[in-house]
Amino acid sequence: MKLHNKILIGLIAGAVVGVGANFISAKTGSTAAVDLVRRIEPVGTAFIRLIMMIVVPLVVASLMLGAASLGNLATLGRIGSKTVAYYMATTAIAVSIGLVLSNIVRPGAGLSQEAQTQLLAEFGGDADSRIQLAREAPGLIQVFLDMIPRNPIAAAANGDMLPLIVFTLLFGAATAALPEDKKRPLIQFFDGINEVAMTIIKWIMVLAPYAVFALIAAITARFGWDILKSLLIYSLTVVAGLLFHAMVTYGFVIRGFLGLSVTGFFARIREAQILAFSTSSSNATLPVTMRVAKENVGISNRVSSFVLPLGATINMDGTALYQGVAVMFIAQVFGIDLSIWQQLTVVLTATLASVGAAGVPSAGIITLTLVLVQAGVPETGIALILGVDRILDMCRTAVNVTGDVTAAAFVARLEGEQLNFQADATPVET
Repeated sequence: MKLHNKILIGLIAGAVVGVGANFISAKTGSTAAVDLVRRIEPVGTAFIRLIMMIVVPLVVASLMLGAASLGNLATLGRIGSKTVAYYMATTAIAVSIGLVLSNIVRPGAGLSQEAQTQLLAEFGGDADSRIQLAREAPGLIQVFLDMIPRNPIAAAANGDMLPLIVFTLLFGAATAALPEDKKRPLIQFFDGINEVAMTIIKWIMVLAPYAVFALIAAITARFGWDILKSLLIYSLTVVAGLLFHAMVTYGFVIRGFLGLSVTGFFARIREAQILAFSTSSSNATLPVTMRVAKENVGISNRVSSFVLPLGATINMDGTALYQGVAVMFIAQVFGIDLSIWQQLTVVLTATLASVGAAGVPSAGIITLTLVLVQAGVPETGIALILGVDRILDMCRTAVNVTGDVTAAAFVARLEGEQLNFQADATPVET
C-alpha cells in the first residue's frame, strides 16, 4: 500500500477513536477515555521532533545547492523576485477572499451572548498570554533587520529559518562565483548532506501513519462539540474560504498558467497535504514537500530547493485568509462595523505580517493579534476563537503547503522547465 494511503487511513482511524473517546467521556462524565487516548500523543510528538531534527541540515544543504546551481546573482535575483512577488500576491488574494466571505456570511452575527461569555471565560487567560507575546513581537522594520543574522549558527540552533535562509542564499551565491575547482568540493559536501538527510527522512516516514493516528486521536478526543457548535458558522466560513482559495486561486494557476489537471496535481502532492494537515507545521512537512515536488511533479532541484524552504517560512496564504475571517468575526461579535478602508488595512497588514510570522511564537494567533490592533478591534476577542483554532490550523497549514508547491511549479515553468506531469497521468509511487 502506498504511504499516502496509509497516512490517510491513520488520520481517519485517529479521528474515529478520538471522537469516540470524547463521546464516551461526555456520556459518562469521566475523562478516563480521553485520558487514555491522550497517552498515545507522545508518539506523534516524537515523530514531529524527528522531522524537525532534519529540517535545518536539509534546508541548508538544499538551499546552498540550489543557489550554487543558479550560476550567478542575477539568476538568483530573478528567481527570488518572482517567488516573493507570487507569494505576496496570493497572500493578498487569500485575505481578500476571507473578508468578502465574512461580509456575505457574517459569522459573528449569530453568536449568542451566552456562548460569547462562556468562550471569553474559558479561553480569556490563554488569550491574555498570546496578546502579551504579540506586544513583545518585533515591529515590521525589526523583522526585516532580523532577517540578517548576527550569528548563522545561533539562528540554526534556535530554528530561526528566515535569517538562516538569507545567510545560506548568500553563501550559495558566493560559492557559485568561485572557480570550478574551488566550488566543486563544497558542492559535493553539501550534496552528500542532502542525500543523507533524504535517507533519514525515508526512515522517519515509516512512522508517519502511526504518528498521524496518535496526533489526530488526541486532538479530536479533547475537542468538545459544544465549542464547535457555538463556532460552527465561523469554522465553516474559514474552511469554505480555504477550499475556494485552493481550488480557484491555485486552480487558476495550475490550469491556466501550467496547463495541468488540478485534481491530478493535488493527487501527486497529497502526501504532503495530509502530513501538513496532521502536524499543523509547514516546516515539519518541508522534507516531504520537497520530495514530492521533485519526484511527483518534476520540479528541478535548483527551483524547489529555493522556493519551497522560502515558502515554508513566508508563504502563509491559509493563515492570512483565516485572519481575514477572524478579524471580521470578532468585529461582528462586538458590534464593530469595519469600513472598507479598515478592511483594506487588514489586507495589507495580514500580507506583510505573514513575512515575519515564522519568527514569532504561536505565529497564526500572534500575527492575528497584530492585525486586530491595526483594525481597531478588541484584542481580547481572540479568546472567542481559540477553542477551534487547532482544527482550523490543520486546515490552513494544508493550504499553505499546497501554495508552496504550486508556487514552485509556477516559478519552474516561468524558468522554462518542463514538468514531468501529464493531465491524465497516474500519480507516481512515493
